[in-house]
Amino acid sequence: MKKVIVICGPTASGKTSLSIALAKRVNGEIVSCDSMQIYQEMDIGTAKPTLEERQGIEHYLLDFVSPEERYSVADYKKEAKKAIKAIIEKGKMPIVVGGTGLYLDSLIYEIEYPNIEFDEEYRRKLERRVEEEGLTQLYEETTKIDPLAIQKISPKDEKRILRILEIYHATGKTKTEQEIASRKNSPEYDYQVYALAWDREILYDRINQRVDQMIEQGLIEEVQGILKRHKHFPTAMQGLGYKEVVAFLEGDLTKEEMIDKIKMETRRYAKRQMTWFRKNKQTVWLDGQADVKTNIDVILKNI
Repeated sequence: MKKVIVICGPTASGKTSLSIALAKRVNGEIVSCDSMQIYQEMDIGTAKPTLEERQGIEHYLLDFVSPEERYSVADYKKEAKKAIKAIIEKGKMPIVVGGTGLYLDSLIYEIEYPNIEFDEEYRRKLERRVEEEGLTQLYEETTKIDPLAIQKISPKDEKRILRILEIYHATGKTKTEQEIASRKNSPEYDYQVYALAWDREILYDRINQRVDQMIEQGLIEEVQGILKRHKHFPTAMQGLGYKEVVAFLEGDLTKEEMIDKIKMETRRYAKRQMTWFRKNKQTVWLDGQADVKTNIDVILKNI
């Protein structure tokens, strides 16, 4: 069984620099595992690696979906497996890199998410309810329908809360029931999973610095440009950082409130990511504060 290296961990933990250095050592190419870096034009707020940062290493599943398109876990799994196969056929080592736990689990556990037909009318109904009743009401309903799935989701994560309700509406089964039923196949590859662990306070400081840097690099202007060029955003503008900038542009937040909120929500997201990756028993934890060479040496021992 062919090996596939996976590097995951919370936002701002150093996955990009480690994966690029590793790719150079093992003749590898990188498959992104990030639900926001898939979108075109959304570069600053997603911390998408620039061409310069990629240092000539081929990256897959970056920058290929319009902000106006809807993109599912099932779509990701299909495209990621295609990319992994292409890399292996070139005689290179696939390295899956990112922090989107749902995407990662679909790959390493062969979870088949059914292609549920999207009900536009029902989605609009849910969105109207959010506006009229507030997201808390729908969160509580979701808790009763699928208590296991909701444990992994923030009470403010509108996209995933609505998705749980949509799955139940479309199939009569919960998201958890769908996942249990879908783990039928053995993994196609030998996934070697590594995650970067950090002292929480140091990680939070890195997150705060990254948000300040994003603002300096032009995150507000990036969002303004996207809003001018596009009219419909099924999921893209729900992304962390983007929805807060939209709220600022619409006058719902001051600039200082927007920055503080992005930092706070990003820290919360990092905490949820750590919880998610800890439940994967096969994960080997690396010291995020160690130098890149030390962590690469740990990975190389197992290849």
